Amino acid sequence: MTDMAQGPGAETAAPDAPNRKTSVTKRGGGDPGVRGRTTIADGVVEKIAGLAARDVLGVHAMGSGVSRTFGVVRDRMPSGSRAVTRGVKAEVGEVQTALDLEIVVEYGVSIADVARAVRENVISAVERMTGLEVVEVNIAVSDVKLPEEEEEEPEPRIQ
Repeated sequence: MTDMAQGPGAETAAPDAPNRKTSVTKRGGGDPGVRGRTTIADGVVEKIAGLAARDVLGVHAMGSGVSRTFGVVRDRMPSGSRAVTRGVKAEVGEVQTALDLEIVVEYGVSIADVARAVRENVISAVERMTGLEVVEVNIAVSDVKLPEEEEEEPEPRIQ
C-alpha cells in the first residue's frame, strides 16, 4: 500500500470507506476578529490616560504651570477645545505603550498614594479600552496646589 500526500483542505475517509478526497472550503481565512490590523494613535492613548488620571482624588491638574496657562487661553478660544491630553505623553507600539504624566497634586495628600492610584487607574483604563499592554507609567509631580492659591486663569482683557 502506498501513502499519498494530500494537499491542504483535504480530508481522509474512514478506513472501510471508499478511497476519496473531500474538499473543505474555508472563506476569509478564519476568525473575523483577527482579519486585518488595528492601529491606535498616540493621541487616543493620551486622551484615555489624561481622563483616567484626572479621575483620581488628589490630582488637581495635569501639566506644568506654563502648559496649564496656555491651555486656559486655548480653551477660551471659540475653536479651542479642552486639552484632555495636557500633561500626558504616550509612545504607542504595536502591542505595548509607555506613558509619561505630569501632574499637580492637592496640598495635604500623600504624593506616593496619589501616584500609585494614578498608575492603577491609567493602566486599567488604557489596557481595557485599547488592548495594549502598558509597560510603564512615569509620573512627574510638577507642583502642589495650596489651599490659598487662586486658580491660574488669566483675567479677560477688555478692549
